[in-house]
Amino acid sequence: MNIGMLGIGRMGWVHALHLKELEREGACRLAAVIDSNPKTLERFKSETGFGGQCFESVEQYIASGISKVTMAATPTEHHRHHAMTLVRAGHRVLIEKPLTGTLEGDLECCAELDRSYPNALMLAFQRRFDAALAHSGDLVRQNAIGRMFKIYSALEDSGPPPDGYQSGGILPDMAVHNVDEILWLAGEAPDRAMAVGSVLHNKHIASCQEDFDDAMLYMWFGDRLLGQVQVTRNHVSGYRVETSIYGDRGQIQIGRFYQRPHEILVEVYGKRGQAEPISRQAFPGGSAGAGSPEFVERFGPAYKAEAAAFLECCRSGAPFPTSHADGLRAQKVIAAGMRAIRSKDDGSTVAC
Repeated sequence: MNIGMLGIGRMGWVHALHLKELEREGACRLAAVIDSNPKTLERFKSETGFGGQCFESVEQYIASGISKVTMAATPTEHHRHHAMTLVRAGHRVLIEKPLTGTLEGDLECCAELDRSYPNALMLAFQRRFDAALAHSGDLVRQNAIGRMFKIYSALEDSGPPPDGYQSGGILPDMAVHNVDEILWLAGEAPDRAMAVGSVLHNKHIASCQEDFDDAMLYMWFGDRLLGQVQVTRNHVSGYRVETSIYGDRGQIQIGRFYQRPHEILVEVYGKRGQAEPISRQAFPGGSAGAGSPEFVERFGPAYKAEAAAFLECCRSGAPFPTSHADGLRAQKVIAAGMRAIRSKDDGSTVAC
């Protein structure tokens, strides 16, 4: 099955390399790469040995007819145009998050998709394909920690986004993964949300224009469950991804920062007094070469599994495991939190 890769920036390069691996395994053929910068295309061909076709616009790629299956990782401000251009041309598309970058844009885009192309788009939420998180979800369903009452999810970058990066805000841009993870683990949507944002360090030195460089989002699921998201650009010691799931009989800890990103531990602890964890299992991270984004070390296998799932659905015609509806659901939660945001300049809060 021929596939095209649209956008060969930081994330697109990662996806393209995983598609090359899947090609060697016989799962697909990376037939085309599309990027508006000809120097980027030449560099990709030179460094990867890519022998397929190169295009400088999505319209040229569509006109070629080389493929009807596309992965897209262009800048957020182009997501809607590129995704809908491809979908209207009959392509099945996996596009990086967020869908459009705003709640209003997501609502409009999802309305057209629901009406005319309900099974055409898969939104890239790679955490759902992460072996450590999937194992933890199984433990929750097996009642390993009793009744779940809190999920804490942290994502901390060691530095600001690269020069030229466009962000719609740290919560819509960065926390959308954490929010989707919590909604996925909870199996339901919250009824209330509130956000807290601060400017601490990287926003003073970064070229990327962003509202905050450190933020938290609280989600309440009635009086049964609390979701907490923490995101920051300021974890200068390295990439930190952690999730803690609290139950009335124990806790599941997924990952922790200890400068060994290639090993992701899932540990289950009982109540106080039990010195050793009930269970411990290690999952491998990815192998990021020189210059690779730091998140590849944590989520490399998940990105590859996500691409493989996308290809299998395209091959079989099955609905995608994640869709535009999941992106809209996460964006609604973030928007509710932003309506009740509290910053150092605003000590008040308003109802969601």
